[in-house]
Amino acid sequence: MTHLSKAGFLAIELDSAGWDGAGFGPGSDAGFSSLAEAVLAAESAGFHVATFADSPAPGRANALQRAAFAGPVTRNIALVPEVDTVYTEPFHISTQLASLDYVSGGRAGWIATAAGTPEAAAAVGRTLVEGGALAQEAAASIEVGRRLWDSWEDDAVIRDVATGRYLDVDKLHYADFETPADFPGPGYSVKGPSIIPRPLQGQVPVLAAASLVGDGQVPRDAVDAVLVSAPTPELLPDEIRDVRTRLGGSAAIVAELDVVLDSRGQAAGSRAGAESGRARFAGSAAGLTNYLELLLAEADGVRLHPASLAVELDELSRLVLPELRRRGALRAPLQDGTFREVLGLERPESRYARPSTHAAADAVGARSAGNQGRP
Repeated sequence: MTHLSKAGFLAIELDSAGWDGAGFGPGSDAGFSSLAEAVLAAESAGFHVATFADSPAPGRANALQRAAFAGPVTRNIALVPEVDTVYTEPFHISTQLASLDYVSGGRAGWIATAAGTPEAAAAVGRTLVEGGALAQEAAASIEVGRRLWDSWEDDAVIRDVATGRYLDVDKLHYADFETPADFPGPGYSVKGPSIIPRPLQGQVPVLAAASLVGDGQVPRDAVDAVLVSAPTPELLPDEIRDVRTRLGGSAAIVAELDVVLDSRGQAAGSRAGAESGRARFAGSAAGLTNYLELLLAEADGVRLHPASLAVELDELSRLVLPELRRRGALRAPLQDGTFREVLGLERPESRYARPSTHAAADAVGARSAGNQGRP
């Protein structure tokens, strides 16, 4: 993996306890209005990434739909929804994420989650999946997504008016995926190709919890970034180093941090709610700035989970992010960039592209260059 610089990036979670604006609720048009306000505020503050939690609720647009809504109203911030891999059809995930990449201009990402709750299983009428089977379901879903994104070569769409051909069918490919014999849940196969062209980024970046990734779980090379948690802020830097050593530097490291700040005359301690299991920083903006500088020296990025977006974002945008940039710990936002660029990733070629085609093109280019200036 090639990093853009030593300076890191910051992501912010917009859902859960984060946004408490009026109307951000089930089935309300006003909710989308509040979502637009939230994501634009995060982009204006200088965050590189906005994430969306996927907690099913009757009448509420899911995380991927909310991210898609935010695509056309934003310009620079990456939009990364959580999408479950256990109880959601892999083909649908793949096509919807590719659509998100188009609607956002190449700023889509995917936090691949593996829900192990009875509620998630009941919502789709499936048997509960638990334990190690969760990682196997996640690995299969990610592999399906990646194959389908590659199933259209980049130049498959030709729009040849003279012949009336829209596609070069030779550049569409079958994914041909089948779950392995020891697959824990109901087996399935995906033939493909996808129903929409290859994403603008080639491959939408995939993130997953570090606890899901590794030997016997989701393969290390299947994800582009891992989310690292620890019970306390003191333990988080050590956990980051341990995960980086375990995964061998093959994926970007994103630290997870709950944030409660002193604000509006209230001490952070008086505003702290229930524990989430993640490390929590509670204190002043200056103290958080120092701690994030430490984290960004260890991790490639940090995802903040604010207690209240309306409160914390004001302090973060005025006091924390500008100071981190001044210290050189935080990169400036990418103007019209892609999420792959935020992560320092190159755009990959389709796995199904014929090597001979690329070799021939390179040879033609080399001959052309060599013939320049000859009589």
